[in-house]
Amino acid sequence: MKFYLREKNAIIDFGENIRTRKNLSKIFVGDTVKIGIVIKEGNKERVQYYQGIILSKNNSGINLTISVRKIFQGIGVERKFLLHSPKFESIEIIKSSRVRRSKLYYLRNIIGKGSRLKQRFKTK
Repeated sequence: MKFYLREKNAIIDFGENIRTRKNLSKIFVGDTVKIGIVIKEGNKERVQYYQGIILSKNNSGINLTISVRKIFQGIGVERKFLLHSPKFESIEIIKSSRVRRSKLYYLRNIIGKGSRLKQRFKTK
């Protein structure tokens, strides 16, 4: 059975529409977020939360990933999350920051008070 390019794209779009989450809030680079991930230990499942600053957003659509950085015991820890993954439980925006870059990789080199970002207030 031979498919044409248009039919292949329609099949891919249909699969992506089924898998994508519709209830995700709008997140931006620089936001401090609390992300819940489902962890399976033996035959039990629980939600583990990870709180940090979004450094970057990569890709789009079903492949959307965010890179989140937190400081744990004085050491910077980064982790990437696939937002449309079945293991992704929830995301809560704790604080929004005003940034002028799309990637905040410069925060890797700054430690302490210098890494603070200015807070963004929602305007109506």
